[in-house]
Amino acid sequence: MVKFFESTFSYDYQWPAVTLAYFLRYPNPYSTHVVSTDTLDMHIDPISGNLHITRLHLKRGKLPKTVARFIPKIKESYILEKSVVDTRHQTLSTETRNLDWNGVLSVVENQVYTPDPSAKSTSAATHWAPGSVFTSPAATLVKTVVKFESKLGAARRERTEERRGWLGNWTAGMGGVRGTIELVGKSSMKDGIQRSREGMKIVLEQLRERGLVRIVKEQRQGGWERWKKVWRGEGQGVDGGEMI
Repeated sequence: MVKFFESTFSYDYQWPAVTLAYFLRYPNPYSTHVVSTDTLDMHIDPISGNLHITRLHLKRGKLPKTVARFIPKIKESYILEKSVVDTRHQTLSTETRNLDWNGVLSVVENQVYTPDPSAKSTSAATHWAPGSVFTSPAATLVKTVVKFESKLGAARRERTEERRGWLGNWTAGMGGVRGTIELVGKSSMKDGIQRSREGMKIVLEQLRERGLVRIVKEQRQGGWERWKKVWRGEGQGVDGGEMI
């Protein structure tokens, strides 16, 4: 059985700022388990004018105990992220999915960032950065939908669904394990989304106070390890821990 998790959240920043922070969100003190980010592809669709970006994130950390029972040796995971930026309609659509141990637990997260229609319209120059050409609500709405699915033992279940005895009982038991794994993934995702929000808030604040050029320059000069030390040194760090 596939399980879903849905949530809605509003950042007190305009859409251009939140979209920028999304692509600069690593590293931050709430994502110290993210080791690296690589851009695999970036192009502008000649017809729609939308910007398409594909990135690969490497995460390290511990797995939830229920999942670790089946893949105890895995200490890292690759996450594929696909994003589409539509500046004409001010929409950022993202999809992230794990590339490893899909048979144990597949996690697919979809997010849509749009200006919050309930927020009052204002000039971006007073809320974000001088010279901005955007005029939109002073808040950004984020809708998140996550799908969890475990296929542990599914193939064998299909082959033995008509059988009786101990093998049938084992298959039924595996169904219970799959359900437990999916529930654990859902619980971990709730915590992960909250950490992600806190990390984004810090990145947004840094961008507002220090500016884009300075932040990007320092990231490139110091690299990931330097930035992680800076985040940890601030005493705000909350290690993401679990990879799911």
